[in-house]
Amino acid sequence: MLIPVLLFIVGLLCLIKGGDWFVDGATGIARRFHVPELLIGATVVSIGTTLPEVMVSTTSAFTGHGEIAYGNAIGSIICNASLIAAITIAVKPGKVDPKSLRTPVLFFFVAAAFYAGVAYTTGYYSRPVGLVLLAMFAAYIVCNVMAMKNAPAPEEAEETDENGSLAKELGLLAVGAVLIAVGANLLVDNGTLIAQALGVPESVIALTFVALGTSLPELVTAITSLAKGHGALSLGNVIGANVFNLVLVSGVSAVVAPFTIPQNSMLFGHNASLVLEFPVMFAVMLLLTVPALIKGRLSRPQGIALLCIYAAFCVVQFTI
Repeated sequence: MLIPVLLFIVGLLCLIKGGDWFVDGATGIARRFHVPELLIGATVVSIGTTLPEVMVSTTSAFTGHGEIAYGNAIGSIICNASLIAAITIAVKPGKVDPKSLRTPVLFFFVAAAFYAGVAYTTGYYSRPVGLVLLAMFAAYIVCNVMAMKNAPAPEEAEETDENGSLAKELGLLAVGAVLIAVGANLLVDNGTLIAQALGVPESVIALTFVALGTSLPELVTAITSLAKGHGALSLGNVIGANVFNLVLVSGVSAVVAPFTIPQNSMLFGHNASLVLEFPVMFAVMLLLTVPALIKGRLSRPQGIALLCIYAAFCVVQFTI
């Protein structure tokens, strides 16, 4: 048991550092070619911080552990909204720009409605379903590019971009991708062994530990944004990452190896995925986004409420 635990921790560390280097390399390249900062945050950074979920879910589906592929995507959304964003809001609430949130929020709920519809009707994520999700991902990227193509390019004053070499940025990108791949394999393989040894369903491990571990890049981004006084940037990254969790993470997983929703956890005589996980996912995202869209600000009670929901969700997961 000790070796799987140690390898599980090594996998988490590889994912964290790999995601960090990938984002640094991708951001450096984007700035070098004068891509608007807002576009970097909405696309490159969100994709970069979501890569651990992509790798873990794809690897899980490909190796026959579809429960981890499903649980990691849904669990990461819940973790991002009710833990990572909640910490940011609880520590430093503030104003946000509703206009900048409308596109990612709209895409999230459209994708979530489709994703949940498949779960409640067939419970099977086939390749055609995966292709639809990937089409949504492509549409989301196009909409972001179209919305921001007229944004002003970064000023040349930021000389740090020129001091770093393009080779170094490409190196960070490549090494980060490799670390993410290695970390994903270690996480899936040893997470499965730990789950089996403890008698815990794989879906529970995926919805808690694995989801939290693969969400750590978002947590690092949130803390960094908070320290620099840009809490709204953290919120945008979290919502963007949640969109990617549904359309990119699950889309790639379903195309590579179709999977079904977990069937081994029951609550009130029904599948826990249908009566607990999906309702919680919708609830935390509504609580996170509706006040921001209506009032244009976030409040400390809102963050505390989200943290309480996450704590209750974790308790229920380990008691069913």
